[in-house]
Amino acid sequence: MRALGALVEAGNIAGAADALALTPPAVSQQLRLLEDALGGVPLFERTPAGARPTEAGREALTALLRIEAALADCAAAVDALRGLDGGRVAVGIVSTAKYFAPFALAAFQRQYPHVELRVRVSNRAEMVAAFEAFELDLAIMGYPPDHLALERVVLGDHPHVIIAAPDHPLVGRGRIGLDEAATQSFLLREPGSGTRDLVQRLFGAAEAMGGRRIEIGSNETIKQAVMAAMGVALISAHTVAAEVADGRLVILDVEGLPVMRQWFLVRRTEKRPLPAAAALWAYLVEHGEGFLPRVGSVGAGTGAGRAQGRRAGGGGADRGGGDREPGSARGGAAPNARTTRRP
Repeated sequence: MRALGALVEAGNIAGAADALALTPPAVSQQLRLLEDALGGVPLFERTPAGARPTEAGREALTALLRIEAALADCAAAVDALRGLDGGRVAVGIVSTAKYFAPFALAAFQRQYPHVELRVRVSNRAEMVAAFEAFELDLAIMGYPPDHLALERVVLGDHPHVIIAAPDHPLVGRGRIGLDEAATQSFLLREPGSGTRDLVQRLFGAAEAMGGRRIEIGSNETIKQAVMAAMGVALISAHTVAAEVADGRLVILDVEGLPVMRQWFLVRRTEKRPLPAAAALWAYLVEHGEGFLPRVGSVGAGTGAGRAQGRRAGGGGADRGGGDREPGSARGGAAPNARTTRRP
């Protein structure tokens, strides 16, 4: 099965042989034995662009990912039984969560200094792909996928607001309609971002937004662009708490906002949690909400609508009002998910 994975990765027998430190005939023989073991069904086909897996081959590659993950878990478990100190945890953080999640991980490491954390920060699409490949032990994200068997715990509320520069014409206006907001120049995250998906659900198809649209690949750059008066943006209130408190950004009072999503702690139900991962999971379930930035009532203009920034580490997010996102996990989890609210 590793021979099949190497073949698809390299595109040819010679490249697979180099990757596996075998001879090309040995790789060819292993591929024939694998096809024979699976009833003679072809697992790959040769194309001008290189070897490509058939549908049966894709099933075999999916099984290979699970086997490799199980073998890695087994090796780590045996190491733990042999008395090795520490352990490793692969943690995923959706990019919007990087404003508070590192504080929680740092606090965990102070309690468990010998646990090695491998942290991946990426957008939602990349996070889902990492879960599909069994590359993560757990993750913090705002919109877990429905097609995977996941255990999920709600860490806390996650408000989304529209921000503008302090001198924007809409600042100070009360109850701005969504139709009017849609005519503004909007700064959008890249496709695959959870925030980009939320914009499209809120305003409909992107083509329905009358204003100019500018795609920017990070929240930090979006904040700077809004401060430079390039436009407005729908963004997590937790990413702008400090800038709003300092008066560098303003939360607009838009009808239907804030949209209240939730932060989730997520892990695959099929992946066995080893001691280090189980310890981090338990720590975040118990303490994770305390690291969410404190947010005041949003959606009330330039005064009461300012989020109050603070250093993460104590207290929870004030429960602002606002509409819940249609189809959010608060309304019900996917059939193959197990959702738990924090005790």
